[in-house]
Amino acid sequence: MSMTATAEPPTLRDKILAHAAMFLYAALVAGSFSYGALAAPHIGPAPLTAARFLFAAVLMGMVLIVLSQRVPKAPTAPWRYVILGALMGVFFVLMFVALRITDPVSTGAVFTLIPLMSAFFGFVFLRQITGRIVAASLVVSAVGALWVIFRGDLGRALAFDVGRGEAIFFVGCVCQAAYGPLVRLFNRGESVLEFTFWTLVAATLCLVVYALPDIIDTDWVALPAVVWWCLAYLTIFSTAASFFLLQFSAMRLPSSKVFAYGYLIPSFVIVLEGILGHGWSSLLVAIGALITVAGLVVLALAADG
Repeated sequence: MSMTATAEPPTLRDKILAHAAMFLYAALVAGSFSYGALAAPHIGPAPLTAARFLFAAVLMGMVLIVLSQRVPKAPTAPWRYVILGALMGVFFVLMFVALRITDPVSTGAVFTLIPLMSAFFGFVFLRQITGRIVAASLVVSAVGALWVIFRGDLGRALAFDVGRGEAIFFVGCVCQAAYGPLVRLFNRGESVLEFTFWTLVAATLCLVVYALPDIIDTDWVALPAVVWWCLAYLTIFSTAASFFLLQFSAMRLPSSKVFAYGYLIPSFVIVLEGILGHGWSSLLVAIGALITVAGLVVLALAADG
């Protein structure tokens, strides 16, 4: 059986839909930062992450049952999902570990390495070759994203120090970068919904094993309503929907283009924070966001090869 879901190359319509899906993905993931911050004072990051993946797996399973009119059958070669779920679990766990040691700005700077590393893994696993225009667009978009992350302050950028926290998060980013190309490599004809469901199940198992002591110690009944509202957003939009969009796009676009949309996340966070009344960033920071968008527009229009 073929290792990819489709024997034929993706059509222009497929690619347009995939780019739109990743744009929406960046917006949904950005919301998790603002809404997750509201829940953070009331629940630990490990139990919150395990819960969002568990509920997302249940939700995706229900959607799959309704649309397919059948209970999902046991997957073939379940090791594929264990690897993918473990990669995502490691990414989220190491992100939280790193945030206890270093600051969000530093982790955000390390995060900008993911698209370039994903291009590398795309070549290793799928022999995807990144063209010059795409590579240049990735660099331009990365510069714009870093400008936003460091708030247009060159001094903060020059003061960036690679310490233990950054090194830990780098390992997590390597796992995230490898995830995209492996989705295409591991897919054996399963639908995006089915593939997403089993990946979420595997990620949930990995996270529950890691977070079990904290899960047991959490007083779930006493949690305030804001936690459950935030958990609902994280479950529906930042986990189930974003996983679906990511895997949909990973089957249709080169890995370098898929993860390049992560550069939009800091800009979306700034916009959302402004809408929520937490203040707007300076014009200087907005320029960085525009640079990121310009780089992504060129990347979207560039040939895949």
